[in-house]
Amino acid sequence: MKIGRILAAISVAVFVGGPATAQTIGIGTTKTGATSQVTAAIAKVASKFGGMQMRTTPMAGTQKYIPAVNAGTLEFGAANIMQTTWSVNGEVLSKGRPNPNLRMVATLMQFRVGPLVAKDSGITSVAGLKGKKGPSQFKAAPLFVELVKGALSTNSMTYADITAVPIAALVPSWKALMERKLDFAIGAAGSGFMNRIAQALGGIHFISLDMSPASQSRMGAILPGAEIKTLKPRKGLTGVNGPTNLLHFDYTLFAGKHVSDDVVYRVAKAMYENKAALVESSPLWKGFSSKGMSKAQKGLTYHPGAIKLFKEKGTWNR
Repeated sequence: MKIGRILAAISVAVFVGGPATAQTIGIGTTKTGATSQVTAAIAKVASKFGGMQMRTTPMAGTQKYIPAVNAGTLEFGAANIMQTTWSVNGEVLSKGRPNPNLRMVATLMQFRVGPLVAKDSGITSVAGLKGKKGPSQFKAAPLFVELVKGALSTNSMTYADITAVPIAALVPSWKALMERKLDFAIGAAGSGFMNRIAQALGGIHFISLDMSPASQSRMGAILPGAEIKTLKPRKGLTGVNGPTNLLHFDYTLFAGKHVSDDVVYRVAKAMYENKAALVESSPLWKGFSSKGMSKAQKGLTYHPGAIKLFKEKGTWNR
């Protein structure tokens, strides 16, 4: 009788959807770096407040998990706005390999980046980078080739105007700058690593970019969705020693169109209503805004499940 009651209880739990049957979904991510921190926070909040289990699925780069989301073998992914746009259209890093099944779920936060030099370098403008040693190739992180191109374009310059030094990835480029094997690198304002670089070099500063309409246009042709905006100095922004014009671009959360409206709705709702939990997870979320999740992104389509949430919250204005 006792065994019979136990079996009956197990059967009821299974058929009514007890904890053991919670839906499990995946979110593609990188093995390290900013994306891994961003997706870990999303997975934690979705699992705690969304009535599901979201697990991170680390891969060897954005270009590895985006095709999986497009193909329907993975539910979610996160990337910067440039790579998301290129992936949908089959351009640049995704040249000839469009991913038309990606659907936006949320705009997350903005990253601020630009050319970084030693304080004693004497370099004060992009024009001053001419002939200087800069990072190139970035086989493990090809996005940064495009970021260098975008920064140089603000002064109508290209890689041909600098001394290109092959570098594998972002952190190695920062270490090369610390060892003065590079004259400049692409830095991320607010990153803790900037403090290490400053200590090694006796101070650093970001080069302020020209933000005239012509410069914005040239840069935008290389980095879709990015814009040049002024960042004012404040605590935690090592290297931003005065009002500095840097590249700003959004980070995005997307899903495959195969993901149900209900799942996307619950993930978006969990994030929208629990901003504090996201912000507590990492300094990267400091600029996150729940109302900003529905931001229009040129050429990208939002998932119906996300649109339903934004309409309920009154932030869908198109």
